[in-house]
Amino acid sequence: MEVIVAKTAGFCFGVKRAVDRVYEQIERGKGPIYTYGPIIHNEEVVRDLEKKGVRVISTEEELAALDRGVVIIRSHGVGRRIYELLEKRGIEIVDATCPFVKKIHNIVREQCRAGRRVIIVGNGSHPEVEGIKGWGNEHTLVIESEEEFRRIGLPENEKLCIVAQTTFNYNKFQDLVEKISKTYYDILVLNTICNATQERQVEARQIASRVDVMIVIGGKNSSNTQKLYEICRQECKDTYYIQTLDDFKPERAGTVRSVGITAGASTPNQIIEEVHTNVRIKF
Repeated sequence: MEVIVAKTAGFCFGVKRAVDRVYEQIERGKGPIYTYGPIIHNEEVVRDLEKKGVRVISTEEELAALDRGVVIIRSHGVGRRIYELLEKRGIEIVDATCPFVKKIHNIVREQCRAGRRVIIVGNGSHPEVEGIKGWGNEHTLVIESEEEFRRIGLPENEKLCIVAQTTFNYNKFQDLVEKISKTYYDILVLNTICNATQERQVEARQIASRVDVMIVIGGKNSSNTQKLYEICRQECKDTYYIQTLDDFKPERAGTVRSVGITAGASTPNQIIEEVHTNVRIKF
């Protein structure tokens, strides 16, 4: 049986940087350590950090109740209000926001000041998008589809700036922008999808199109992993979305000649290696 592992599978630059920041703080051994939300969307990593004393804070109310310690801003980033809240409380901030996400924050802030309405293409309930929107103003909007955009009913002469969630599907973004551009003339489109995301999606599609079974590894709440699964499912009907090897329960057996493996940006290498090493015994 041939097993093909995507070269782009596993931690991206921003995620590795964020996780490393947390372990650096643990080594410092100073005061209680908190992350605002799970540092990444991977339960295995979060559990390991909890064992080392890192506590996850989920709400602004919890942040407002802190009087000491270190709060690590995860790779997804946060809105301006969170920084202001922590600074007011005198809490040390370790900013592990992915530089590519931070770039979008700056774009949104600048374009709002320039008088453009910013439209974020992405999942409005995802923490990255919530953080991006937090650098806009009351006119900043989030959409995922052309239908959502049409329902807004903006005047055709309005100045727009369109950005994207870093993990949004590249082809869907291009298609949506093309349709919007046919109606709106004063429009600034900035493709802020991370290059690593595009490369990961392209490679996953290529592998899925030529294997009998495709495995996508990642956390249940990982947006980029969910999109990888959707892409692979289009190319290979026997595509499985798992978090660890134990989750992999294939329906096919005996007729599988090739298996492809890819993983989301929050998946540790040891989990990918475990699946790669043991996948053959599952058939």
